[in-house]
Amino acid sequence: MYIHICLFSVDTQSVHFLLDPIHNVIHSQRGANVTLPCILRTRPRSYKVKWSKVNPANPLEDLIIISNGRFHKNYDRLKGRTRLRRSHRLDASLVINNVTLEDEGRYRCELVNGLEDQSLTLTLELEGVVFPYQSKHGRYKFNYAEAHRSCEEQDGRLATFSQLYQAWTDGLDWCNAGWLLDGTVQYPVIIPREQCGGNLPPGVRTYGPKDKINDRFDTFCFTSALKGFVFYIHGPMNYREGVDTCKSLKAEIAKVGHLYAAWKFFGLDRCDGGWLADGSVRFPITEPREKCGGLPDPGVRSFGFPNKEKLYGVFCYKQM
Repeated sequence: MYIHICLFSVDTQSVHFLLDPIHNVIHSQRGANVTLPCILRTRPRSYKVKWSKVNPANPLEDLIIISNGRFHKNYDRLKGRTRLRRSHRLDASLVINNVTLEDEGRYRCELVNGLEDQSLTLTLELEGVVFPYQSKHGRYKFNYAEAHRSCEEQDGRLATFSQLYQAWTDGLDWCNAGWLLDGTVQYPVIIPREQCGGNLPPGVRTYGPKDKINDRFDTFCFTSALKGFVFYIHGPMNYREGVDTCKSLKAEIAKVGHLYAAWKFFGLDRCDGGWLADGSVRFPITEPREKCGGLPDPGVRSFGFPNKEKLYGVFCYKQM
């Protein structure tokens, strides 16, 4: 008598443990708490969930947290600001507290179960504003590293192409080319004109990738919501007096990014020029009018970098 033994194999490819997210792009603001969803359909017998930040320029993983469903371990610079939500036994969503500008980017939730690793990728985008920035020494003075540093000094970071594109659709029209985070140099044009690349169609014009060390341009910075508020103090006062006035009110003289964020998110509208931390004098206009710069569109106007002994008001920033 013969005994036939039938072996059945499980098609692991047919088992999809991770639910597809409803939205692949998650929007938030600086200073907020955000949840990146990662939900299991069912729990494998043995598994780990691994969260990492995806950096296309770096093949090594930027690990954030690893969990086996009971215990977890935190990694990297997000340590102390991340946790798993765990609202139910199939929930492996990542919570990031006090979101920073540097947290923006792509994140991967990976299920490791020894048979078939599965993953999903989400993008965290911050609501914010792009602002062009130029050196106090004049036009086209920054190489890439200097542009990067200048944005950070003004409470921002180098803008991405998608952020610049969004700013263009929102009305940013700027003739000077500037660095972006990916190392390209571009500029947005709403109204074509001869001095802005000729009568080509409106759009984001590009010079493509440039030499990060030797080529010099302006820069486009990105900033998000404030953790405090900006207020104006009437002059007349020189730059040093402006700094001291803000300090006397337990505040600091505002940075360019602070002013743009206050204009964008809080509708700050001020017809008077005021000193900022970089030595420039600017004023934000929400409702354009003839005697407030004369331009037809809202924006932050600039008087450039006047002599620091000249007299203006000052914009102060106070953290909450």
